[in-house]
Amino acid sequence: MTNWGPLESNPDVFNKFLARIGVSPLWNIEDIYGIDEVLLAAVSMPLKALIFLFPCSESYEAYVASQNAEPDAHNTGHPAGLFYMRQYARNACGTVALVHAVLNNPDIELEPGSPLYSFLERAKAANPEDRGKMFESDAAIREIHQVLATEGQTAAPHPDDEVYHHFIAFVHAEGRLYELDGSKRRGPIEHGPTTPENLLHDAVAVCKQYIERDPGEVGFSMMGLVPTQ
Repeated sequence: MTNWGPLESNPDVFNKFLARIGVSPLWNIEDIYGIDEVLLAAVSMPLKALIFLFPCSESYEAYVASQNAEPDAHNTGHPAGLFYMRQYARNACGTVALVHAVLNNPDIELEPGSPLYSFLERAKAANPEDRGKMFESDAAIREIHQVLATEGQTAAPHPDDEVYHHFIAFVHAEGRLYELDGSKRRGPIEHGPTTPENLLHDAVAVCKQYIERDPGEVGFSMMGLVPTQ
């Protein structure tokens, strides 16, 4: 496992990443400032994916352990077209979430020959484990990640440092809501029905569960993949 520098939860950083890996400028990342209806109404639409950052607290780790100990009612299969990859590069969760967000929206155009276009060409027929290994060894994407990991409003931690927060993505696929977390061996987690129009509210409802499990934590944030205004 290689160590990558963690990305800051900052739309400016993520938008530079989108541009450098070849995503159409018609789409960008914006902050979602809260979970109440007034703030959600301000989100640009249509929302194509929601990226969620949360603390990996003791209660979260206990929740994951309880999930792993139970029969997996939330992972009974997923659409063949859903793009999911495992995360093998340490601290790369922000980039993995961004890739999951973009590649599960085939109407978002990629520049031919760009880093993300080239990665997709190699990885689209592979299984999640092989995709994750291809991603970890992708020199072009890793170089962009490493540069942007040094940007943002806070001092960049060392790639070897333990990071307390984790990024995941929520996307719509074939009428269902999927949580995509490359660190989970169980793969995509299905959270019931949704539509492109309801993706924001249905994804936020799952994020609320994360927040309610950790009432003493404040390190949560959300960003949306939306049309550029």
